[in-house]
Amino acid sequence: MQSLDDVRAVAPALEKYGQGRLFGEVWRRLDLSPRDRSVVTMAALIARNQPAEMQYHLNLALDNGVKPGEISEIITHLAFYAGWGNAMAAVSHAQEVFSGRSIKADQLPPATDKPLPLDKAAEAQRAARVEQDFGAVSPGVVQYTAEVLFRDLWLRPGLAPRDRSLITVSALIASGQVAQVPYHLNRAMDNGLTQPQASEMLTHLAFYAGWPNVFSALPVAKSVFDKRPLQQPSNGMAISSHAPDLLKAI
Repeated sequence: MQSLDDVRAVAPALEKYGQGRLFGEVWRRLDLSPRDRSVVTMAALIARNQPAEMQYHLNLALDNGVKPGEISEIITHLAFYAGWGNAMAAVSHAQEVFSGRSIKADQLPPATDKPLPLDKAAEAQRAARVEQDFGAVSPGVVQYTAEVLFRDLWLRPGLAPRDRSLITVSALIASGQVAQVPYHLNRAMDNGLTQPQASEMLTHLAFYAGWPNVFSALPVAKSVFDKRPLQQPSNGMAISSHAPDLLKAI
């Protein structure tokens, strides 16, 4: 990563915005923790294959409480949602960071681990709809979507379901792929991401993925927020709850 002097020598205003607005304000906003901001930033950098700041943000993520094993799982997960090449590029930078911090293989999740419980009924519905819609178009995609993504990758215990959803939504927005955002944003909120956190994720991504990508996602997020019904918990305060449309997801 370039030093502040390097940036200032080329773009003084960029250095001012970076230190004043981005790190001086955005990273300190309260609705998203520094840890979650690091998770979102890593997802955006990997999805967009932007290596210049990768090592800096990997180190910052570790400082902000993201575990080495979680970084390993984030990279693995994004191989499927941002492309294999982007994940492999991230591996080389993570390797240097891990080496510098003496992070060893025994601190990382195993290649095969005991999976989290599968919601068999919901997965059966999702798989049936995808098979109906796309089985004749690309049976291979349908097969691996079920076998590798939803019955394997998403069930790996090395990363909490909420965080898998958070990086998935962040990567989709960062790469301009908003078609899958409704399903995955609903899934994220069902996995524990609150609406204020989702809103702040969008604010953070405006700086790391660009305003056009975020503004393209804003109507989609608004639609998700508006359609989630209100539920009255025991304390009488209204909260949002939603059963995701699993039938439409790939």
